[in-house]
Amino acid sequence: MRRVLAAAAIALLPVGAVAQPDPGILRMAPAGDLRVLDPIWTSAAITLNLGQMIYDVLLTTDSRLNPQPQMAEGWKTSDDQLTWTFTLRANLAFHDGTPVTAEDVVASIRRWAVRVTAGQVLFARVASFTATDARTIVLVLKEPFGPVLEALSSPVLAPFVMRAADAATDPFQQVRTTLGSGPYRFEADQHRQGDRVVFSRNPAYVPREGAPDGYAGAKIAHIPRVEWVYLPDAATQAQAIAKGEIDVIETLQSDLVPLLRRNREVDVRVLNTLGTVGHVRPNSLQPPFDKPKARQALLALLDQAEFIAATTPDPSLGRECHSLFTCGTPLESQAGIAEWSRPDPERAKRLLAEAGYRGEPLVLLDPADQPSIHAIALLTADALRRIGANVQVETMDWSTLVTRRNNKGPVGPGLPGWNLAFTTWGGFTFASVLTNTPLVATCDGRNLYGWPCDQELERLRAAYFNATAPGAARAAADALQLRYFEVVPYVNTGIFQQASAWRREISGIRATFYPVAWNLEKRAR
Repeated sequence: MRRVLAAAAIALLPVGAVAQPDPGILRMAPAGDLRVLDPIWTSAAITLNLGQMIYDVLLTTDSRLNPQPQMAEGWKTSDDQLTWTFTLRANLAFHDGTPVTAEDVVASIRRWAVRVTAGQVLFARVASFTATDARTIVLVLKEPFGPVLEALSSPVLAPFVMRAADAATDPFQQVRTTLGSGPYRFEADQHRQGDRVVFSRNPAYVPREGAPDGYAGAKIAHIPRVEWVYLPDAATQAQAIAKGEIDVIETLQSDLVPLLRRNREVDVRVLNTLGTVGHVRPNSLQPPFDKPKARQALLALLDQAEFIAATTPDPSLGRECHSLFTCGTPLESQAGIAEWSRPDPERAKRLLAEAGYRGEPLVLLDPADQPSIHAIALLTADALRRIGANVQVETMDWSTLVTRRNNKGPVGPGLPGWNLAFTTWGGFTFASVLTNTPLVATCDGRNLYGWPCDQELERLRAAYFNATAPGAARAAADALQLRYFEVVPYVNTGIFQQASAWRREISGIRATFYPVAWNLEKRAR
């Protein structure tokens, strides 16, 4: 099918007239349709991209993942490392003209901390977090905590700053407004689901000083208008960028990489050098995956080599990774891997039976408009069928899946419940215990969809964060990995590189986990 699609795309790329570029508009084909507008309520990448467009953050990271001030002018710490004081830059304002105050920042970060792993870990150690005047924020810890800045600066699931009134929304309810203080404004009256999202330059935005570096430094909206044009068909995207009808493809289907690399008007790039991780998320509330043995069955069943071959035809762009922590990063571990690194279908079948599975339909949520995730869903379905499972694949678009995966209800005919959902995460997510949101296994039902519950895993996560003696963090990471193999809150399917495509008229492209529009420039031909 990949070869057929690529051949069809080549045949459909005409050599006719190319649209003359309009330097005033940047058109990007995003990876999905924007339906959820709250980047704290969801982990969907397209909503996080919305957040980067219209909101700003107190801190962020540069291209080397070092924390840097963004809305903050800077910070200072007390000698005992318990008190952290952040000062906001002057002249920060929301899109409606009202000033950004320390109260807005405090309210926004408090809401973020309820939903996001890094915030939960940090705020478990916070004694107070207050605005002492309009520009000053004071964080007081109960005990020293080394990664304070890392927690507040992550560009993935970032603590976007909203107005305090919006941030007062229950963290488990969606904020319906889209009014930030970032370099672009969301044009709500021009948003058409299934078609396009429109942003306009914020003329009042005051960039910070400093050269752009990753997500840090100056954010300058050179291009007055940005449109996300939803084109779910990969071949249509390829035609559109070849003709100059769009300027950027956020996520280029792997089979089309060689085709567009041959086009002298298109630049194909991999921005996220840590790669993208395929991800299978069992619903731990519903049988059979409420039992650890059923989740272990997935671990024993799924062959990473097959998934990598399906998500990228270029072997150099994919690699197996059985570590809990992203391979090639400091926490990569070999603990327990020997037992689980090779597929064993017979063992998987036995484990599934021991978990009480008796042939009930397993509902898999399949996003057909996301080629890589779609492939992961279909390969999982095929593997389960080979060991005799009764699989029901429910095909939908990505935006529908993002909403439905939050349903905790039972699985059955006509019911919206589910057994397996699929996604991808940036490799950055799994490089640290602090940012690994899917690993959280609190038993309050308020963790990420799938809702795993394991008190021992939570104890080991806490032990990692409390480790101070030499070598203690390494030992705690290995213990976490061993417990992961016992309870399996999720299964990753290997790492692959995802390319984006850019018209040559675009410059200022930065190495970020997801494409951003600020600092881009577009020239006329």
